[in-house]
Amino acid sequence: MRLLHFNHSKRLVWTDFSGKTIPPYAILSHRWGDSEVLFEDLGGNTYKEKEGYRKIEFCAERAAQDQLQHFWIDTCCIDKWNLRELSKAINSMFCWYKDATRCYVFLPDVSASTTTDILQEDAWEASFRASEWFTRGWTLQELIAPASVEFFSSDGRRIGDKRSLEHLIHEITRIPVQALQNCLLDKFTIPERMEWAANRRTTEEEDEVYCLFGILNIVMPTSYGEGKEQAWRRLKTEVEAADAAPSIIPFSQNDHFVGRELQLAELEASLFTGKQTTIMAITGPGGTGKSQLALELAYQTRRKNKNCSVFWIDASDADSLYRSYASLAQKLDIPGWTDEKADIRQLVQLHLGRTASRQCLLIFDNVDRVDLGSTNMPKAQAANLIDYLPQSKLCSIIFTTTKSDITKSLELQKIVKLREMTPNIARRMLQNYLKTVVLESEQQEARLLLQELSYLPLAIVQAAAYINTRNTTLGHYRLQLLRQKEGAHEHSCVPLEDGLQECDTTGPVATTLLISLDQIRRSDPLAAECMFLAASVDRKDIPLDVLEAPLPREREAAIRILNSYGLVTRRPAESALDVHQLVHSALRGWLQRQERLDQWTQHAIARLLRAFPDNNHGNRSKWRRLLPHARYALSHEVPKEDKGDSIVLACKCAIALFSDGRYDEAEELFVQVVETYSRVLGEEHPYTLACMTNLASTYRNQGRWKEAEELDTGKRVLGEEHPYTLACMTNLALTYRNQGRWKEAEELDMQVMETGKRVLGEEHPDTLTSIANLAFTLKGQGLTNKAISLMEDCYRLQTVVLGPQHPFTLSSREALAIWQLAAMELSKQNT
Repeated sequence: MRLLHFNHSKRLVWTDFSGKTIPPYAILSHRWGDSEVLFEDLGGNTYKEKEGYRKIEFCAERAAQDQLQHFWIDTCCIDKWNLRELSKAINSMFCWYKDATRCYVFLPDVSASTTTDILQEDAWEASFRASEWFTRGWTLQELIAPASVEFFSSDGRRIGDKRSLEHLIHEITRIPVQALQNCLLDKFTIPERMEWAANRRTTEEEDEVYCLFGILNIVMPTSYGEGKEQAWRRLKTEVEAADAAPSIIPFSQNDHFVGRELQLAELEASLFTGKQTTIMAITGPGGTGKSQLALELAYQTRRKNKNCSVFWIDASDADSLYRSYASLAQKLDIPGWTDEKADIRQLVQLHLGRTASRQCLLIFDNVDRVDLGSTNMPKAQAANLIDYLPQSKLCSIIFTTTKSDITKSLELQKIVKLREMTPNIARRMLQNYLKTVVLESEQQEARLLLQELSYLPLAIVQAAAYINTRNTTLGHYRLQLLRQKEGAHEHSCVPLEDGLQECDTTGPVATTLLISLDQIRRSDPLAAECMFLAASVDRKDIPLDVLEAPLPREREAAIRILNSYGLVTRRPAESALDVHQLVHSALRGWLQRQERLDQWTQHAIARLLRAFPDNNHGNRSKWRRLLPHARYALSHEVPKEDKGDSIVLACKCAIALFSDGRYDEAEELFVQVVETYSRVLGEEHPYTLACMTNLASTYRNQGRWKEAEELDTGKRVLGEEHPYTLACMTNLALTYRNQGRWKEAEELDMQVMETGKRVLGEEHPDTLTSIANLAFTLKGQGLTNKAISLMEDCYRLQTVVLGPQHPFTLSSREALAIWQLAAMELSKQNT
């Protein structure tokens, strides 16, 4: 948990109290506006210009009056680019409000300039009763959880608190007075607590259910897109299963699921049959329904065996795997799961592998590779699925994958291969997804349509989505399908794995996509543009900030349109969306044939360049989410005349990779940038030299000292006081230090420090870094006392300027503690 306060320089800073004792704090309850101060804004200097800063000042002033140094505001205390942190925060919100010493409710739609005049008092009460704060879903827990809730008007005047206004609040909300007085919520039945949210509204319909999690003491994954009714059903299942085995199934049961009875029976019969963990796989081409079969198995298993835990794990990449394991650890309340330094995956593996009386089914969905690569956690190692599988005869594991070679690397007891559906099952599926009943007179059209769709589930879902959205007939849609195929029949097909073929223009998924796209382009141009840009970046976790729109609400409306046609999956909690692999591939193929892929790739690169942050440590989560999209867009070859934005974005990516310690990947991009700048701008241009400096740093971190030394040439070209020269000299000093050339390193470090103090100022971050470097060099020569004295000055300044949680500050503190301890031990020995 992060808490805010103003430091001695009157600058707003945060402190991370993870794993520490949390001090008393105030908390703000408010409604978001269009110009809020966000977490990433705190690293810059412009946050005071935002309209939302007024609320921060208000909260800080009220906290100070209540003798509270720290306060919490959701807009800028949660790094919403960090999906792990965001998920944990959503599940912790009720407790954070409950544990707050004071909760201040800021009501911008309530005026209370004075309360002495009866007429104005009536006006105040009327606006208080009508305040939107009382109509929103998420403010319900903010009213009930804290012991102290105080209400303030738009001009910051105190109206009263939860106790003094309890009867008025009871009239407005119909919440019992006892609940407002913070009695144990267990005194109220589940239906009674659910009723408290009956007249409240949220932006997302599912949030009308999700906002009750804390009040009902329920831990359940969110699944936006399931709809309110499905969310209610899933919540009630969780409530009813309070005494059953804990489970996590993040999706509602698919009411449209049909067929696959044989495959479902095969999987059920093979569960828990081995002496150790039973491992199985569901394989098949994209769009054949592997995940839907696994989901049906999950619900069937839970229904038939209430003593069996079922956990759904997103294994599409290392970060998704980590988040799934963290949710599982929280659900099981595994000791140590809250420790930021703990290996959550190992904790879960050991917990599930211990001898227990409870069976457990783990479903690893979307496994495209066993080695998932490195996670975005600092110092994280490559995540290999095999390394984190529990070993117990009470555990069964199922993988879903499109890759047949995945099955060769695992010791599988059963492989279920999915193909296209039979005509009868496909017809049942189509009927289930359509809003209207297929009449007897339409049965022939339905059969012909399904035949054109190759009985492929994903194509059927997309066709049904179009028919429902446009309210058209099966016959009319089939005619559109035939016209679409006729116009594209000359283009070649691209074979897919395991037998099925997907044609770039005539395959079923591509054809249904293009029919929907044609309609969207005519009626909703902004939605079409969002789709084109999404096709130009990586298909998963596309941040909405990358998509261009005049206003956020217009962008959200466009995404809802795409979702209604079944082309994207919305992820409102993460402000992102996903595109199915086949849809993504087909759309890129269409853009290529329209000779527009280059154009949209360049547009995506320009958007990413504007969104991509600098390498300030507070932006780490943001650049990590944008990196896959930037690198995907950069992997597309663009015309030479359009490479300007590309090379700048490549440089930003390289710096981000370097900051994350991914030196091999950073080197590849830095080399490209240096070569381009050298050719276009010249070898002695400042931009070229800056990139050469970064490349030298990369070589140094790889232990390639000679190559690093050869690149440090800035002093000759730019002069001794240029920032790039100082960076080159710093790199060269570090190279000397690692080579044991201490005196040469000391001379350079001293020169950089003195120049930095004179040119940049004594408190500039680069100057502080140079002081720390000189201290390390002195320590390396055995001059411990001088090193400690210098590092103490550096640490003191870093704490004030950068903040106590900055990585540089923490590094200095750690070095200082080690040196001081060593000095004390040496002193004892000498005496």
